[in-house]
Amino acid sequence: MSGDQRTRRDRAAMGRRSVLKGSAAAAVLAGTAVALPNVAVPSAGAVPRAGGRRRDVAIFGGGMAGLSAAHELVERGFAVTVYEPAYLGGKARSHDVPGTARGGRLALPGEHGFRFFPGCYQHVPDTMERIPVGGSNVADRHLISVESAVIAFDEAGYAPTTAPASIMGLVEHAPDIVTLDNLRNALMTGLKFVVDVPVTELAYFVSRELVLATSCTERRVGQWEKQSWMQFVKAKGKSRAYQRYLVGALTRALVAAKPDSASARTIGQIGLALATSATGLLPQYDSGLVHGGVDRILNRPTNHAWIDPWVAHLRARGVTFVMGEGLADLSISRGRIDAARLTSGTTVDADWYVAAMPIDRLKPLLTPALLAADESLAGIRDLRDDWMVGIQYFLSRRSDLPPGHIAALGTPWALTGLFQARPWDVDFGRTYGDGRVKDCLSIDISEWEKPGILYGKPAKRCTKQEIAREVWAQMSRAMNAGGAATLRSEEIVTWSLDPGITFSPKTTGATTTSGASNATPLMVNTAGSYENRPHAYTALPNLFIGGDHVRSNIDLATMEGANESGRRVTNAIIAAADSPAPAAPVFPLWELPMLEPLKQIDRDRYRSGLPHILDI
Repeated sequence: MSGDQRTRRDRAAMGRRSVLKGSAAAAVLAGTAVALPNVAVPSAGAVPRAGGRRRDVAIFGGGMAGLSAAHELVERGFAVTVYEPAYLGGKARSHDVPGTARGGRLALPGEHGFRFFPGCYQHVPDTMERIPVGGSNVADRHLISVESAVIAFDEAGYAPTTAPASIMGLVEHAPDIVTLDNLRNALMTGLKFVVDVPVTELAYFVSRELVLATSCTERRVGQWEKQSWMQFVKAKGKSRAYQRYLVGALTRALVAAKPDSASARTIGQIGLALATSATGLLPQYDSGLVHGGVDRILNRPTNHAWIDPWVAHLRARGVTFVMGEGLADLSISRGRIDAARLTSGTTVDADWYVAAMPIDRLKPLLTPALLAADESLAGIRDLRDDWMVGIQYFLSRRSDLPPGHIAALGTPWALTGLFQARPWDVDFGRTYGDGRVKDCLSIDISEWEKPGILYGKPAKRCTKQEIAREVWAQMSRAMNAGGAATLRSEEIVTWSLDPGITFSPKTTGATTTSGASNATPLMVNTAGSYENRPHAYTALPNLFIGGDHVRSNIDLATMEGANESGRRVTNAIIAAADSPAPAAPVFPLWELPMLEPLKQIDRDRYRSGLPHILDI
């Protein structure tokens, strides 16, 4: 299939999805909406200050939640100012590697971590469709399907295998996938996996996901939310491979969560959403195993393709951006916010205030006065964050692998990666750097607390150089296990670790070690944490909260969750302002309608105090 044909197909699918999302009939016929409880927006009656006609909104934080709220609010006639202390785009941003541009080329593209957009994402693509770029929009021009994946195992006897992500992906990349070497690797890996994970355990793992799929929402929140994923799939006593690969590595690769602490409801539900979107049976999800879209990426650095055009569009619509300023304190009077103080000491006076910042920056704002005004916000203090950060290796040789993600299952630091030149369809040598770089291997590091294979230290205790060597060694061991030298150290031209990671010496007794700090941690959905997560609205009628920690339907710390929270903030402000503006669309997760009778049976059993009928 040619690039033009693929673009026309994708645009047609995008249009079809937009129509279907607006159709209630399609929802009834094609899918069952699954929305979490207590995430609806109340019909508030609060209005701006007495006698005022202003509609000023101050948003503190220019990450995904802040930009999404700004986008929806400015479209509905509100005057929006965004205050951002560092970088617009937050954890989704990309950045130029300093000092690498030569001869009229762009700087080498660095990033917090490579971004991907599963088929079950609905809010982010919808926003992208409304950002103009070059006579088109961001979704049509820059959001592309990844049509294959490399599965590698960090254990002897396994070999990395390339698998198609769709039938069209198999057709288009058959010469790269249907090779003797790849078929041999697939056979070798498949046979060893079946030996290492008994068939009975494979069947049991599938049955646990079926339990989740047929559980009613009440049981998911009331029972499975309180268990870790490891407990839910009953990993204790199972084979090492069951625990390491099915439960551990698969969870880390798909959702970057720790199975021993992550909520079983969150992991099971997002796993179900990923699987459901891959079937192609629900038109609400613009994806399927035939045409692809199950796994999507941007075809350029995130800022070039998305964030920069987005900010330009918001500026053109009237949004004001104030850079280098963060929120230091909120002043409360008579049960409402009467002013906000910035880190510079400047006071901000607005009608409505939005704290759209990560939890590590939100927690210091939880003063006794604020908690006295809204006791429910105290739960934010118990939310946990973790690290997931990227490193890029710039290589002198273009990868000959078909375009797709790499899941290095079982690597101590839970690595996933992506070669960028082929899916971006770009000549790196002509476009970036000094001409020597032909490809970029972008790798996400999801585990920072387990020892590595070179230095025996967790990433948090390594130096910057040790992290670079360790990640390369782990990925090489997994990727080169089939005998081919897929990764070669001599081909590294340079590398770049996310600048959000900083290093300083730490002294313990007579020993001095390196200590890493992370300016951009992300919230993790631990078992039982749902009740601690805030709503987008608060008891203070003019204070709202955005971020991937806000209660949402996607219910995972992601760009999608942050975008959804920005829409929920918008709808809460619309209600507070008694505005006639239309609500920002908030999409539920969708599940196969054939499961609904089984969920109803489980609902009756749950209300009667009985276990799930398949919970054995």
